[in-house]
Order: sequence, then structure tokens, then C-alpha cells
Amino acid sequence: MNDLLLRHVTVIDPGGPHHEEELDLLVSGGRILKAGKRLAKGDAEEVRQEGLHASPGWVDLRAHFRDPGEEYKQGLLNGLDAAAAGGFTAVAVLPSTSPAIDQRSGVEYLLRKGQGHAVRVLPLGALTKGLKGEQLAEHFDMKQAGAVAFCDDTHAVRNTRLMLLALQYALNFDGRVITYAHDNDLSAQGQMHEGPMSARLGLRGLPAMAETIQLARDLALLEYTGSRMHVAVVSTAEGVELIRQAKAKKLHVTASVAAHHLLLDDGCLRGFDTHYKVMPPLRDAAHIEALREGVKDGTIDTIVSDHRPEDVEHKKVEFPQAAFGIIGLETAYAVANTVLAPRMTTRRIVERFCQGPRAALGLPVPHIAEGAAAELTLFAPEHHWTLAEGDLVSRSHNTPLIGQRFIGRPLGIVANGQARLSEALRHAVA
Repeated sequence: MNDLLLRHVTVIDPGGPHHEEELDLLVSGGRILKAGKRLAKGDAEEVRQEGLHASPGWVDLRAHFRDPGEEYKQGLLNGLDAAAAGGFTAVAVLPSTSPAIDQRSGVEYLLRKGQGHAVRVLPLGALTKGLKGEQLAEHFDMKQAGAVAFCDDTHAVRNTRLMLLALQYALNFDGRVITYAHDNDLSAQGQMHEGPMSARLGLRGLPAMAETIQLARDLALLEYTGSRMHVAVVSTAEGVELIRQAKAKKLHVTASVAAHHLLLDDGCLRGFDTHYKVMPPLRDAAHIEALREGVKDGTIDTIVSDHRPEDVEHKKVEFPQAAFGIIGLETAYAVANTVLAPRMTTRRIVERFCQGPRAALGLPVPHIAEGAAAELTLFAPEHHWTLAEGDLVSRSHNTPLIGQRFIGRPLGIVANGQARLSEALRHAVA
């Protein structure tokens, strides 16, 4: 990477030496060489962009790259490119592949394949072997290989004793268990959120209590063991309240929400557009308001993409046969900022993409300071734009957000000695 001089950047870095300052950043050799006012350009490539902000690199906790097994839908490298376009410098990759990432070799495969990319791969190991919920996978061995946490993706662990053992075992090596709160028996063959809209459309419902019953169980196990747990993609008002109560008890729990659950409601399914078919399902307005308030007050620590690429053959079919899933890496920040900017500061929104996910995984936060390694996300929180299909980097385009107007846009990353800049910023390089 050539030397890069970022002009008039507003720094969002709580705990760093330049938080909320507007200054120039000179990046050279993968490090922040200088941070100050009116820096000399020298031989550096210069970037000027109105409203440019920088923060320590964002981390996504929940992305599916279909690798190994279904690379035609995405593939690891294409997924990392999409993450860079969304402003993420690291991304946690789900283990529900074919074969599942349930042993050391799978973790090593992901790390080896992603080596050298600007975006760092954070492998998630399977909680149980084959994601079958019958026997614990080799957690310690996978952690030694580089796994950052353990989950079974949307395969909720039905066996209560097995979940107890997972939480107890994690205590031995500071492991992180990620739970997906969903009772499959209560929601068998469900297609959308259970409520007036599902009755009107004649689609089998997925009840909110399928989340809360399972979540209450898992939080009780967490309290019993004293372990650590992250709750993935909470989607109900009752779920938010359960997490709020658990935090009041000082339990070691963090939680995330998918960005699209903050914007879209179950009314979007009136036209039976399968792009709106996601899991957990889009909820109604009352649940959405509770999720937004949970993000605002810190009950929900992290906003994630829940990025799930699907090809046309799995989406352009009758609604009951369509796969669940939406891509979200490129749009997660824009969606969240558009929804939350009227009620939260830029700092607080950025914390849900940077500090929150790092805390959930026990990762340090890099700071923007002279001499530090450059791991930066560049973004413009007041930039108005409309998503076009050409903006998507992901191989699969299963999103209903084409044509959606947003406020706030990721503009690129500087990480691992590389600069991945958006088209707008590349045009700004002088």
C-alpha cells in the first residue's frame, strides 16, 4: 500500500487520544505515522471527502460465507470483499458449512484461505459435532487453532444438559458460547412472525415465545455456571427484557441484533417477496421499538449483518419453499445509522459495531494514535445515498433493500497494510 494521507477526518475513538478531534492521518507501512493538523503531503496519496470519519475497525459477529460446500453462493474471499465494502476489518464466520467447522482442520482451513486479506477471518467453531446437538465438539482444540467462539448457528441446542456442559467447559479456557434462542418444537414449519399479519396472509407463524422460552433457559444455565454467553440476533421485546434483567444480575452476557430487524417489519411480507424471509423472522412494530430501545440503552451491545447469501434457485420459488436469509454486510451500518441516528450519537452507534463485538469475543480495541497499527473504518454518517445493485460486492444479491434510501455510508477500510476504499473515496484520491 502506498502512503495514504486522510485529510480533515473526524475521529470516533472513545478511550483513544484523538476522540472527536478533526485532524489529518498519515498512514505508512501499515501504521499511523502521524496524526495532526495540516500534515505535509509528501509522496502520499491524499484523500479529501466531506464528512469523512474514522474509527477503530468494525467487527461483524455473524456472517455466513457458504465455504466450504456452497462456494457458488459466496465463498470466503468474496465474503471478505463484501465485509470490506461494509466497513468491517474483521468478521466472525459461521460454522454451518458442509462439512461443518467442528474440528481443528476446519478452523485452519478458514484462516489459511483468508490469509493476506485486508479483512481478518474470525472462525466460529461448532458448539456440537456436525451441529447435531448430540455431542460437544472439540472446543479447546479449535480455540488453540484460532476459533474465537462456539455456536451451532440457527441449530438451537435442544438438550439442556449439553448446553450446561458447554458453558461449564468454556470456563476452563475462557471460551465464549454463542446461543441462538429458538425453540424448534414451538415453531416447526413456521414461515414468518406469528401475529395478525401471518393470519391475514395465511402463513404458519413463528411465535415470539419460541425465542423467549429458549432464552430464559439459557440465561438460567448461565447464572448457574457463571460462564460467558453471547445471545445472537435477539428479535423480540421479551428477549430484550430478559437480557436486561440478566445484565442487572451482573451475568456475563452480551447480545446482538441483526440490522434488518431494526428497520423492516412483518408487514413487508404482504407481497410474499421471499427476500424478506429471514430467521429470526421480521417482527411487528412493538418488537422493533423494543429492539431499538435496547440498542440505545446498551442492553444490546452489538449490531450484526446476519449475512446469509442465497442464490436465485433458493429464493425465487414459492414462499414456503424459499430459504431463509438476507445479505447484510454491505448495508448493516447504513441500515442501523438510518434508523438510530435520530435517537443516538454517532459515537454510540459506532460502539455497536466496534467496541461491542470486540467485548463479546474478548478482543482488544485498537486505537487511532501515532505509531499504532492502522486498523481503521472510514465512513460518512451524514451521507445520503440510495443502494443500487451495482453497489453490492456479494456474489449473491438476496436483499430487498435495492432502491432503499439511507443516511450514513461506509467508505472503506485501512487494515493489514492495505486500503480498501469505496468508489467515492478512490475518486477522491489526489
